[in-house]
Amino acid sequence: MSKKQCPWCVGDELYEKYHDLEWGVPVFDDKILFEFLILETFQAGLSWITILKKREHFRKAFDDFDVEKIAHYSEEKIQELLQNPGIIRNKLKVRSAVTNAQAFIKIQKEHGSFSNYIWSYVNHKAIQNTVKDYNKAPATTPLSEKISKDLKKRGFKFVGPTVIYAYMQAVGMVNDHETSCFRHQEVSFT
Repeated sequence: MSKKQCPWCVGDELYEKYHDLEWGVPVFDDKILFEFLILETFQAGLSWITILKKREHFRKAFDDFDVEKIAHYSEEKIQELLQNPGIIRNKLKVRSAVTNAQAFIKIQKEHGSFSNYIWSYVNHKAIQNTVKDYNKAPATTPLSEKISKDLKKRGFKFVGPTVIYAYMQAVGMVNDHETSCFRHQEVSFT
């Protein structure tokens, strides 16, 4: 008998693997936090599965999400990215990756790490929600609105409350696995 998963991932092997191994697991490593931030900003207006299918292309195109390298991308590199069919070639999103890398580094310098900054919003402990039906889970919360507002003030782009809530779910700041999902309990103890 197979384990019950959140229904949003069922039926696609890549989606199921992401759900089972990554989604909702608390992430404190700045490199991974940056990767998810960039991927979530590219996801704005698109489905997450679209981004997941292109994730390896993004890693290669964006120097394995090396924040220092991305912060110093030249116009030539930006134009190269805009020609790369393996990623989402949205001019504003590509340029925002550079801007966001620069803002990310400023936060690291100010707070010691981006992890210290972002996790301080939840007192460094994941919020354990009791989602019974993922379709009824919120797309934004007052907290995602607060974080979004602060990130925008710090110069980040494509970080609206919906993107930030999806980010919070992805990096485990909130556990939104359905209560009937086998990962709900597992993630709550990580």
